[in-house]
Amino acid sequence: MKAKASKSAAARRSFLIGAGTAGAAGAAVIATHGAPLTAPAEAPQAKTHDRGGGGYHVTEHVRQYYRSTMI
Repeated sequence: MKAKASKSAAARRSFLIGAGTAGAAGAAVIATHGAPLTAPAEAPQAKTHDRGGGGYHVTEHVRQYYRSTMI
């Protein structure tokens, strides 16, 4: 009798796992509206200065950091 109960419990667990997987897949389809994947847009270029390149800029928050490191 114990073997029958064990098979029954295993079948029930398998069903619940399958139902959870199907639910997650359905939620993913709804979340993406079934749209196909597309390539992301190109990242915007960093601002450059006259000599080219982004370069290092001393801004107020950098100055504040430098002041905090002085002994």
